[in-house]
Amino acid sequence: MASPKHKSPAKSAQQPRAWQRMLSGRRLDLLDPSPLDVEIDDIAHGLARVARWNGQTKGDHAFTVAEHCVLVDDICARFRPGWPARWRLAALLHDAPEYVIGDMISPFKAALGIDYKAFEHRLAAAIHVRFGLPPELPQSVEDLIKRADHASAFFEATQIAGFSDEEAAQFFGRPRGLTPIRIEPLPTRKAQAQFLARFRELSEKRDTDK
Repeated sequence: MASPKHKSPAKSAQQPRAWQRMLSGRRLDLLDPSPLDVEIDDIAHGLARVARWNGQTKGDHAFTVAEHCVLVDDICARFRPGWPARWRLAALLHDAPEYVIGDMISPFKAALGIDYKAFEHRLAAAIHVRFGLPPELPQSVEDLIKRADHASAFFEATQIAGFSDEEAAQFFGRPRGLTPIRIEPLPTRKAQAQFLARFRELSEKRDTDK
């Protein structure tokens, strides 16, 4: 009787690569991300190259996640004048994990289920720790960021993503207490520079607030 075949030790020990090399030279472990491997230049570079709405928007340029993050921070500041800079920084970074995983539309996130959410949460926590924020944000902060996120989605949907006013209101809610904000998609380099400038502004303000 022939002996059963066994995989060689080298092959059985080999695991699929679970890290991504960043332009900074960092290797980010996607399954167990370390704050030490998170760099703001990598985040800004990635987010400025990720399109919102899967790129299904009007104009010569995609509306990027980097621009969306700046807009959400702007809206938070309008909702809460004088909001601490550390929470505005959290608003700016609310979609930062997408520099690695991309901007998946909500229906696809729902289809992927809880494992995707856990993966996204681990990466968000590492980013928060890297930039001096708590891994878990206070619920009141999360709620305001989510409210601003929905307001941003409404403006984006109606201005550049082809939604009617009624349809956008159904999915995202109509913004209350907020004057309309004009959406102007930027070229990639300008979107990246805008995000980095806002990050540095809020970081400096957060440091002086202490």
